[in-house]
Amino acid sequence: MDAAYKRVNGSSSPEEEQEPQGTPGTGKRRGSYLEEETNKKSEVISCIFSLKEEVGALAKTLRLFEEKGINLTHIESRPSQRNIEEYEFFISVDPSCSQALDEVIDGLRTQISGHVHELSRNKEKDTVPWFPKDIQDLDRFANQILSYGSELDADHPGFTDPVYRARRKEFADIAYNYRHGQIIPRVEYTEDEKATWGTVFMELKTLYPTHACREHNRVFPLLEKYCGYRPDNIPQLEDVSRFLSEKTGFQLRPVAGLLSARDFLASLAFRVFQCTQYIRHSSSPMHSPEPDCCHELLGHVPMLADKEFAQFSQEIGLASLGASDEDIEKLSTLYWFTVEFGLCKQNGEVKAYGAGLLSSYGELVYALSNKPEYKAFDPEETAVQPYQDQTYQPVYFVSDSFEDAKMKLRKYSASIKRPFAVCYDPFTCSVEVLDQPSKIQNALSRMREDLKTLHGALEKLSAS
Repeated sequence: MDAAYKRVNGSSSPEEEQEPQGTPGTGKRRGSYLEEETNKKSEVISCIFSLKEEVGALAKTLRLFEEKGINLTHIESRPSQRNIEEYEFFISVDPSCSQALDEVIDGLRTQISGHVHELSRNKEKDTVPWFPKDIQDLDRFANQILSYGSELDADHPGFTDPVYRARRKEFADIAYNYRHGQIIPRVEYTEDEKATWGTVFMELKTLYPTHACREHNRVFPLLEKYCGYRPDNIPQLEDVSRFLSEKTGFQLRPVAGLLSARDFLASLAFRVFQCTQYIRHSSSPMHSPEPDCCHELLGHVPMLADKEFAQFSQEIGLASLGASDEDIEKLSTLYWFTVEFGLCKQNGEVKAYGAGLLSSYGELVYALSNKPEYKAFDPEETAVQPYQDQTYQPVYFVSDSFEDAKMKLRKYSASIKRPFAVCYDPFTCSVEVLDQPSKIQNALSRMREDLKTLHGALEKLSAS
């Protein structure tokens, strides 16, 4: 599994919030579930599918592979994250079996009851992976979780805590059942959960005036005033989502765990941030192996309320739509070194704007010390920079400003090879694929009308 798929969706400081290591999995509602992806680095094709716990179910499925002469190079299993009556299986096959694998997938769809889902795979060089074109299409991502959700790895601080595990299932169920347009269910957080939040909240708040960028510091008091940001209260996602919608058009959507890089970035294209609702285990308030609401609400949300940063985030998402696996890897690396661990210059000083820093007391102090290496933000270089998910970053990229970063990212995005461009319509919350002259002409007509409005406004100002 490429690292980019594991690190996107907001992991905080590697010291405080290490990303989970292990085989990707997926939850489902009922029946069987199939995922497929190509791992270019190891040159294998991997599938994830789930089966009902029935005698002979796996044997029947594996017989399909045997009949087509497909060589299995790896197989793992684990209990399903969504249905206790099912098991998930992760297999890898030789890439030379790609065509035969298509036939097996068709066989699974016809012979196994329930829902079968196939992730995009570049079967031909010019094939464009599927991507959402309407905000409601994001509902398809609800149960495509790569790790955690209602299940925890053995090294997770809450793995041996049955109360915490049951609580995590409650949060996972909210995310799995949520659909676009619904009100995000409110959660009655326990005193233990609020105490954990309070510890993180108070520690970080002491650093923000001197270490956070001005955009974060300008928004944070508003979140305290309107969204219930207090050491004794964990804000509700619905309240925060409404606040963001009024400020920048972004909205939150509850998510059960880590999504793939492609799915997470695609959500940003629609100004939707996939946000966790659970909180880290109380035994380790300053450390979590996964993104939780401390990371999301303290690190990401204040920045998403800034118009320039919101635009920057959305443009990363738009650039990802229909991009190749290689470009998704590079875009997720850009996201890692900007939205998660980015620094910028303000009034001659370096300040933090990355959520991984703004939600990590230890790395926030470290990043603004004289210990790490600083490099000027250059998308071409940043996109291939090795990242660190086990300790602090040895290298941070510094932007002159959000506007400068946005311009550089826009230029980089134009180099991504796609046979089309995309245009986001904020009125319909949909993406239009500009792949025909008529569509481009319509987009230009709308732009001309906007320019006329701006021209008229300038004339009125000149006349006054």
